This record gives sequence, structure tokens and C-alpha cells, in this order.
Amino acid sequence: MPRSARTATSDAHERAVSFEIKDVARYLQEALGQKLVAYIAGVSDSKRVGRWAQGAQSPRDEAERRLRAAFQIFHLLLAEESPHVIRAWFIGMNPQLDDDSPAEVIREGRLKEALAAAKAFVAGG
Repeated sequence: MPRSARTATSDAHERAVSFEIKDVARYLQEALGQKLVAYIAGVSDSKRVGRWAQGAQSPRDEAERRLRAAFQIFHLLLAEESPHVIRAWFIGMNPQLDDDSPAEVIREGRLKEALAAAKAFVAGG
């Protein structure tokens, strides 16, 4: 992996583990939209994302893992792409994921697969 890709991967991981979950939720809510973030997190009430972003509630462990993975992936892609392209990447069919969308794959807990697809996208694959 080229040095710049390693740096982007490391930087994205560092952000994902060091940010408070309310800040992760707020960032994703602004970047991807509340409904998509709720879908990724695996919750049916999109207003819950707003409560997480305000710090009024905290997500359950599994939802937090999904949010942090999406946040890490978003920042990895941000090193190469615009937020508009990244949102489209999250919702579009992905050949690396058997044509499932990355949002669906993260929701299902297939976090490593989603991260691998993001790395392939950044590498031009």
C-alpha cells in the first residue's frame, strides 16, 4: 500500500477511535443525512440519531460500532473524494460487495468488508 494510502487509513482510524460518539453521530448526520445514518446504525427511528448527536442519548454498542466504522470509512474516502461522491458510494451498489451497498453491509455488521471496499475504491479499484 502506498505511503499516502497508509497515512489516510491511519488518520481515518485515529479519528474514528478518538472522537466522542456524539461527535461521530453529528458529523455523519451532517455528511450523510439523518435517515441514512439511522439505517447504517440499524435503528428504525431516525430521530434517535439527532439525540445521539446532541449527547442526549448514547447508541447501543452494536450501533456505535457501525457508526464508528462508517465514520472511519467516510474519512478514508474524504482523502480522495468529495462528500457528494462519498454519499453516493455509501448508497450505491458496489461490485466489491456483491452489489450490496456499503450502507447495507455496515448495517449487517460486515464492517471489514466495507472497509476493504473503501480501500479498493481509494486505490482505484
